[in-house]
Amino acid sequence: MDMGITRGCEIYIRKVAPLGDPIQINVRGYELSLRKSAAEMIEVEKL
Repeated sequence: MDMGITRGCEIYIRKVAPLGDPIQINVRGYELSLRKSAAEMIEVEKL
């Protein structure tokens, strides 16, 4: 939530590192890199 990821927010996966960590996502108009362990806590619904 501190990074702008809240319920109803659209998230796009931009890049995934070759070994899967980190993951770069686009959220609310900016790019954010997350460790795989942090990204696993985000619940998503495919549109």
